[in-house]
Amino acid sequence: MRALDGLQGPVYVGTGCMFRRYALYGFLPPRANEYLGMFGSTKKRAPGQLEDESEAQPLTSHPDLDLPKKFGNSAMFNESIAVAEFQGRPLADHKSVKNGRPPGALLLPRPPLDAPTVAEAIAVISCWCEDKTDWGDKIGWIYGSVTEDVVTGYRMHNRGWRSVYCVTKRDAFRGTAPINLTDRLHQVLRWATGSVEIFFSKNNALFGSRRLKFLQRIAYLNVGIYPFTSFFLVTYCFLPALCLFTGTFIVQNLDISFLIYLLTITVTLTLISLLEIRWSGVGLEEWWRNEQFWAIGGTSAHLIAVIQGLLKVVAGIEISFTLTSKSAGEDEDDIYADLYIVKWTGLFFMPLTIIVVNLVAIVIGCSRTLYSEIPEWGKLMGGLFFSFWVLSHMYPFVKGLLGRRGRVPTIVYVWSGLISITVSLLWISITSENRGKLEV
Repeated sequence: MRALDGLQGPVYVGTGCMFRRYALYGFLPPRANEYLGMFGSTKKRAPGQLEDESEAQPLTSHPDLDLPKKFGNSAMFNESIAVAEFQGRPLADHKSVKNGRPPGALLLPRPPLDAPTVAEAIAVISCWCEDKTDWGDKIGWIYGSVTEDVVTGYRMHNRGWRSVYCVTKRDAFRGTAPINLTDRLHQVLRWATGSVEIFFSKNNALFGSRRLKFLQRIAYLNVGIYPFTSFFLVTYCFLPALCLFTGTFIVQNLDISFLIYLLTITVTLTLISLLEIRWSGVGLEEWWRNEQFWAIGGTSAHLIAVIQGLLKVVAGIEISFTLTSKSAGEDEDDIYADLYIVKWTGLFFMPLTIIVVNLVAIVIGCSRTLYSEIPEWGKLMGGLFFSFWVLSHMYPFVKGLLGRRGRVPTIVYVWSGLISITVSLLWISITSENRGKLEV
């Protein structure tokens, strides 16, 4: 997975991720040779060094670290930080490993869990314990973003830590996720909005430290930039309809240069898709469903996320979110009961508009060609191909709107009628005006 995730490992992906305590506490990784340059420069550094270079001393020999200011006033917790640092060191099973922990060090018996320890743990996890400390700002889970998991993982990679995939034979983690259309789009909206916030914040990978390697920087830039592709995707979804409305194709002439370019792009995308299927191990149908939902989410949630992010940055308008519903439906006998729940949301507007506009454009394009004195079948076929290609990506969206019984919500009829009438009247007005000019 180095093609996207970079050389320091996969970016933080949410559920199923585990951290070393020492990494979460804001310390640098316990490696003597720390990578500090994009092109390979290195610098010797002692293990346990802090992120702040002005405090660059090993933890065990740093009497002025001021742990209460950073981590709170719990003496028991502060004492455990040095233990976590020792437990997180590399295993000294080879002479090349310096400052490592000896084999069997983690097998020593632990002190019993008594009542004072439990009471101290309850006090540490309370909200007031982190007041006036570095928790949420420099150490621990980073606050101030709806995608705090990505920001936290970015801070760790930015300090030089590495991450790895660990695929176990049995599932190491299991959880619930939304499966109906509305809740799924709201979840994608929250993720995309968090990515836009990252792009406009100090956590942008462009401002990362020299410890963040080049490919890793590209991976995090992709996390912050991908919602902005929604503008191009929406334009692409409306282009076939525009061609059918106007009677012109995307390019002026279907010459050999355009066909070679189109063939090259198609073959390249096909090869990328085959590589994705081979790497991920999913079937062709699952891959196609993922492509379809990418188009649906890109034209709805990603577009709204960019608009909301710009409003927050430019106008200071705060964004509020409701937690994603992950509860099952009323039918306890059907595990997929929640799949059929349809709740109207403004995120449906753009995909629904794309579907209706393309359908109306197909009708108008076919009618013009059939009743034209000199029908241009080549332009019609080209427009129909791309228009049906867009509609094929929107099929799960339509299926989700129909619900369990296949009933179309009233709002769908209303919007379809309004858009169809508006487009038809606009087309009649433009056609009549052009005919009047030709007669004059």
